[in-house]
Amino acid sequence: MAVKAKHQRLVLLVIALVVLIGAGLLAAWALRNQASYFYVPSEIVANPPDPDRGVRLGGMVEKGSLRTERDGVTIGFVVQDGTARVPVRFSGIVPSLFVEGSGVVAEGRMGGDGTFIADNLLAKHDENYVPREMQEMTSAQADKVVAETK
Repeated sequence: MAVKAKHQRLVLLVIALVVLIGAGLLAAWALRNQASYFYVPSEIVANPPDPDRGVRLGGMVEKGSLRTERDGVTIGFVVQDGTARVPVRFSGIVPSLFVEGSGVVAEGRMGGDGTFIADNLLAKHDENYVPREMQEMTSAQADKVVAETK
């Protein structure tokens, strides 16, 4: 007994839809492990993530907490949000905007001792940021430089 062309198209459509949904679910499951969740110190203290989970920790670098280890490459500091404090350790090149009292986003994972092990630091600046090269310029001079680069 032959299947009508109309039913063949319907079966092919259902199969294609099932394959498409399966591919979407597979992609979502694969990306679930790659997602990097954002926490502030009070959230990470209240509900710490699994030690192997990649997360981002954002807050302010506590004044007086920045210290350089003996190897000259590793730094330690504390990120706080006014409610909680989280110690952070980072080995690598520190961004030039990274200073005490500034905003920071650290990408990494929680260590077993409660220290956040950062793999990458992203320094944040305020809306009044001016590049070093332009700090001594007047507004007119800065406007001229900006206009020349366009």
